[in-house]
Amino acid sequence: MCRVSSYIAVHLSIACCIADSLQNSFSFLNEIFISAFAALRSTKKQDLRKDLLRKYCAGVNQSLDDLKDTDLKNFIVDDKHGIIYCYIPKVACTNWKRTLIALNYSEPYPDPTSFEHNWVHDSERFQYLNDFPKAEREAKLKHYTKFLFVRDPFVRLISAYRDKMLNYNQYFYEGYVRLILLLYKKQTKMTYNHKVAKKEGLQPSFYEFIQYILDPRTEKKEPFEPHWRQMYRLCHPCLIEYDFVGHQESLQEDAQELLKMLKLEDDIKFPPSYENMTSGNSVMDWYQSVPLEDRRKLYRIYEEDFLLFGYRRPTELLDD
Repeated sequence: MCRVSSYIAVHLSIACCIADSLQNSFSFLNEIFISAFAALRSTKKQDLRKDLLRKYCAGVNQSLDDLKDTDLKNFIVDDKHGIIYCYIPKVACTNWKRTLIALNYSEPYPDPTSFEHNWVHDSERFQYLNDFPKAEREAKLKHYTKFLFVRDPFVRLISAYRDKMLNYNQYFYEGYVRLILLLYKKQTKMTYNHKVAKKEGLQPSFYEFIQYILDPRTEKKEPFEPHWRQMYRLCHPCLIEYDFVGHQESLQEDAQELLKMLKLEDDIKFPPSYENMTSGNSVMDWYQSVPLEDRRKLYRIYEEDFLLFGYRRPTELLDD
């Protein structure tokens, strides 16, 4: 009886081991399947975004030679990893700058979030494409991995308003806030000090900010400030063939896919995003103060960004 019990116990033990082994194998295969499916989905998503750029850029009769040095000042070059990043203000550019700075330290790379917000925006932290002679630029553009991140144009304007019209520093107060208040609120006798202005509650409304963008005099004086300049004018997607086009709306997922493409996903983690994503209802609320005809004019100004980067026309804001 004891021998029979031992025999059964041994075979039960073997059966359990086989079952565990099969379960582990199935779990491993399942992980591989999920990973492969995610990679396929990401590739498909990138193909669609790049196909869209090719579609709308097909008739462009211009080349890189037509660009001035100042047109390339948003292109950060990382020679160590063979990367060119065209940064767009109000589209996760602080965290991408933090990540690129971290990557230029020795391994193990420091946590990108350890770099202070204002510090990373010092232009001396980086090399730019317009720092190099023409032949070197062309070689880097041909061989390096080029990427950018974009965002719904109307939502980006809300973010720019919040950051630069409500939370302004001396530069934005003196150059933009004060001017907008003077032109569209007809406010006079204003202080020249931004700290005093904040204490006095001086700030333009969202509609006054939009009026400034729509005013033909604004661009006659100088190009739009980069925080509200059209994205295609900053990064020239019809002249530069990007390897990766990320979207703010899927930032964490896209960032991880890009790091995989660069073979850096195990070496560094892209910082989490704490900025509130603006909901559809919230966008409606912001633009409610802007008359319909002005919304339509605004769309025409940013229409190329909507088309090139696959953002739908916001019919709820533009149609009767």
